[in-house]
Amino acid sequence: MKKRNEASVVKLQIPARQANPAPPIGSALGPKGINIVEFCKRFNEQTKDEEVGTPIPVEISINRDRSFSFIMKLPPVSYMLKKAANITKGSKEVGKGLFVGSVTMDSIIEIAKKKMGDMLVDRLDSAIKMVIGTATSMGIRVLGNEGE
Repeated sequence: MKKRNEASVVKLQIPARQANPAPPIGSALGPKGINIVEFCKRFNEQTKDEEVGTPIPVEISINRDRSFSFIMKLPPVSYMLKKAANITKGSKEVGKGLFVGSVTMDSIIEIAKKKMGDMLVDRLDSAIKMVIGTATSMGIRVLGNEGE
């Protein structure tokens, strides 16, 4: 439900500390009439503690008077899993017994706890199952707590 003064919401995924007026940011925000340079400055400032290039989902609320605010979320589960498994991309052949990496159950639980608020679940076990499902679909093996 939109607030009284809110005209629209734009959802983007922007690399931390790398927002600039070029597409996709410029083409998504330009037609809405907001100050793109100001948005980029504020986004880059708020992501200054993140690793450069970390994908940050952001929801930008644009008001009728062209003012704006934004909410940043945590990086996607797939990104967190790749970092935990120390890989750059998932498997091209999922389900054939070929794994591109592995993560411990401790890592799965840690990711699930961090992402629970973004996942629309209210129980940790549900969040854990979702993270395991993402890992499996990426070709990442989930190991027990002791590494196997």
